Amino acid sequence: MNFLKKIIFFCSILLISCAKTDPVTGEKVLIEPSPDKRAREFADKGGGIFGEIGKSKSGTNYEFATSNVLWRATLKSLDFLPLINADYSGGVIIYDWYSDNLNSKETLKITVRFLNNELRSDSIQIISHKKICEEINNKCSIEKMSEKFSSDIKENILITARKMKIEENKKEKN
Repeated sequence: MNFLKKIIFFCSILLISCAKTDPVTGEKVLIEPSPDKRAREFADKGGGIFGEIGKSKSGTNYEFATSNVLWRATLKSLDFLPLINADYSGGVIIYDWYSDNLNSKETLKITVRFLNNELRSDSIQIISHKKICEEINNKCSIEKMSEKFSSDIKENILITARKMKIEENKKEKN
């Protein structure tokens, strides 16, 4: 019987030690004994060793590249261009110089900047350049393409993104 009292006493000490007092309200607060559960609860509340990294200032998580319809639409629309760099966290896709003709003196280069993740016309910026090289002395000049050219590419990307978004919504309903 004495052994049973010792076990009950020991268990009650353990239970009491798991409770802390809130310094503001003075109420007893139970602490989860499982460190995995405590870590998950803390992370769900927005805490953690890295604080707010990975969250925007509004508190929402950044979308991954696979879920960003503008990003996917850009890659799909311009898939014929050679890709140099795609940096989702930096919000930029850079394509290499391209010519549809092997002997062409003119090549073009397109850079897409993502200003927002929303499906809007002001969410992306298209920067396009044209390089013209002379065959005689291999001298090249680079100039910015017309705003109409960049606008046409942007419109094509937005149309593709809208179609992809409509398809996603249809799949979600089914």
